[in-house]
Amino acid sequence: VELICLEEGIRCRRDASGNLLLASSPRPGPRPLVLAAHLDHPGFEVIRPLGPRRWEVQFNGGVPDSHFRPGLPLRLLPGPVPARLGRRLQGGKGARGEKRFEAIASASAVGQGATPTFGVWELTDFSFSSRHRRIAGRACDDLIGVTAILATLIELKRRGSKAPVLGVISRAEEVGFLGALTVAADRAIPKNSLVLSLETSKELPGVKMGGGVILRVGDRTSVFDSRAMRFLGMVAAELRDGRFPVQRALMSGGTCEATAFQEFGYQTGAVCVALGHYHNCGPGNSIRAEFVSASDACGMVELLVAAARALPRFEALADKLRERLDGLLRQARHRLP
Repeated sequence: VELICLEEGIRCRRDASGNLLLASSPRPGPRPLVLAAHLDHPGFEVIRPLGPRRWEVQFNGGVPDSHFRPGLPLRLLPGPVPARLGRRLQGGKGARGEKRFEAIASASAVGQGATPTFGVWELTDFSFSSRHRRIAGRACDDLIGVTAILATLIELKRRGSKAPVLGVISRAEEVGFLGALTVAADRAIPKNSLVLSLETSKELPGVKMGGGVILRVGDRTSVFDSRAMRFLGMVAAELRDGRFPVQRALMSGGTCEATAFQEFGYQTGAVCVALGHYHNCGPGNSIRAEFVSASDACGMVELLVAAARALPRFEALADKLRERLDGLLRQARHRLP
């Protein structure tokens, strides 16, 4: 992220918690649009060595126990060190209920490079299917959201837009959106910001992958700001002469950073795309690459660029429903006995 920002002339700094704070300009304006996404993905933390090529590892993130089978291929990093998942470890340091396992490196990897500090599933880093128009990889959640922030800022800069946009690219979302909480609690972004949480969310009945970007009105825990979501809906309705594909749904597959920002008093909405193989959980308790629709991901960027440019009209767009209701009320006063 820092390298891309340097190449594109986007302001970027790390805060004390290691989150990345991006800005479209030195002075983002009196009421900025804040786009938030997270860098982390469920994976393994190396706790301690157990032998010459064996380590105790802890899995962080939401994956059911049924998906952890001995022998599954891992990649330990830095390295990379090819390894496999060993037996589950009981008691000891994992007594609080953490998922702790052995990770066993291949014999040929012993002594190569630095000592591993974390591990991931051995899955494809990235692939694109032109036939199905799908992006697949180990971690679409939430690299798609991170990519959308960067693409939005780059596109606005190339258009010469002065839209006030900030990016919050946070750490440790999968273990309780810890990075987002530090940003919100430390007031690292203006209190009057309009915050949009960008996610990939587990595909659920009612939404269709490839059917367009999703206006996420809530998650498993919260319902987000009604005016913020109406604003996004009105922006979407203006795109492509009203033919912009968009969906609206309560995506309850998990709790996202929008809940964290909202609980700290920020006006908050959310946008997401439907995700397949959520957290790498495939059929039959298998571990698979995640995937999303490329058109949905590109649609997210198109909507965010339009929302940034429309932000000065927030009140007018968000209040259109009230204007319509006031008109109906006038009819009611006139027509009802």
